[in-house]
Amino acid sequence: MKFVQKLFESAHVLIVAMFFVSAVTLVVFSMGELWGAIRPSGDVPIHQRFIAVLECIGLLTISVAALELGQTIFEEEVQRSTPISAPTRVRRFLSRFIVVVVVALSIECLVAVFQFIHDAPEKLPHAATVGLAAAALLAAWGVFVRLNVAAEKLEPEGMADAKEEDDKIAERDNDTGGNTGPG
Repeated sequence: MKFVQKLFESAHVLIVAMFFVSAVTLVVFSMGELWGAIRPSGDVPIHQRFIAVLECIGLLTISVAALELGQTIFEEEVQRSTPISAPTRVRRFLSRFIVVVVVALSIECLVAVFQFIHDAPEKLPHAATVGLAAAALLAAWGVFVRLNVAAEKLEPEGMADAKEEDDKIAERDNDTGGNTGPG
C-alpha cells in the first residue's frame, strides 16, 4: 500500500513540475509579446502594440493560474499527510481551485472586452459570456461555502487536524526558510 501511495505522490510531483514549466514557458512567451509591443524600432501601429500588451496580460493570467494550481496540488497532495478524501481537505482544495479559476476568468474577460471593443465588437457577447461564467462560478462557490458551514460544525476534528497540520507545515517552512504561500 505504501508503494501505491508513493506512486500517487510521485505523479502529483510530476504534475506540479509540469504546471511550473508551463507557467514559466508562458511567462517567456509573454515577455516576447511585451517586447514586441514596446520595441522602439519598427513601424508598429499603436493599436497593434495595445493588442500585444493585452496578449501579454492574458498569457500572464494563465501563467499565474497554472502556478497557483500547481502550488495548490503541491500543498494539498504532497506536503500534507492527511488524505484528500478527508472532507475538510476536499472543501479546501475545491475552494482554492475555484478562486484561481474565477480570478483567471475575470481577468480574461476584461482582456477580451478591451480587445473586442476595438477589433470585433460583434464578439463582445462572447467576452460577456466568460464574465457571466466567472460570476456564476463565484456565486456557486459562495453557496458552497455557505452550505459547508454546517458541515464544518459536524466535523470539528477535521478542521482541528487541518489547522494542526497547517501549523506544522508553517513551522517547517519557517525553520527551512521556505515559503510555500498560504495553506
